Amino acid sequence: MGRVNFIQVLALFSLLIIFPNLAFAQLKQNYYANICPNVETIVRNAVTAKVRQTFVTIPGTLRLFFHDCFVQGCDASVMIASSGSNTAEKDHQDNLSLAGDGFDTVIKAKAAVDAVPSCRNKVSCADILAMATRDVIMMAGGPSYAVELGRLDGLSSTAASVGGKLPKPNMNLDQLNAMFAANGLTQADMIALSGAHTLGFSHCNQFTNRIYNFSKQSPVDPTLSPSYAAQLQQQCPKNVDPRIAVNMDPNTPRTFDNMYFKNLQQGKGLFTSDQP
Repeated sequence: MGRVNFIQVLALFSLLIIFPNLAFAQLKQNYYANICPNVETIVRNAVTAKVRQTFVTIPGTLRLFFHDCFVQGCDASVMIASSGSNTAEKDHQDNLSLAGDGFDTVIKAKAAVDAVPSCRNKVSCADILAMATRDVIMMAGGPSYAVELGRLDGLSSTAASVGGKLPKPNMNLDQLNAMFAANGLTQADMIALSGAHTLGFSHCNQFTNRIYNFSKQSPVDPTLSPSYAAQLQQQCPKNVDPRIAVNMDPNTPRTFDNMYFKNLQQGKGLFTSDQP
């Protein structure tokens, strides 16, 4: 996929607002023009400061946005903490691997916004997460795009609402297509959004079946490049410490580019779901 098309399609991150269960908010650019006119600058400054502290901010925020949007729409309900007898989204098994730096990015940006008297309690966390995601993509070398605002924060967050809503690393093409179609997205959208795997990392247990016990006929997944499989075996030996993680893009793991798609052509997709 050429770079121009890649950038155009990856702007879909801003279009996850199409989800039908988005609290029926009317979204538009400059939504806060008369309420908090500098909100985008405030958020960007907070995100920039966070990125300077740790690069994990970038993939952490990007993945947080995706996990939020695929469960009940882009309403920041993934930010809500569990309380009393309710177990919230963030504590579902599928969300336990979300990086704390993603949550911290939204918290710090929200605090910076609320520090401005005219903005206090006027800007939703859902909008802040959407803006922060655009900003981290740009800071990693990806495109900048206009974000339509006006999302409402979700008031409900339950772990029970997460099951079956998020892609798993061992899913095949049919399963992925069905999951994305349930959110009004096409196979082309799914392929484009999978390009987010050009950033970030994964723990070994999410893919070691592909390099040690893929099948009786072939311990190593034959769709993997032999040299890449050997590299992964070196990084993730059997009985590896579960805290060990590897980059999802072995070539340019800190740059938002089209290397992910080039890697797939060379048999270097980390997950089964990357290279079904």
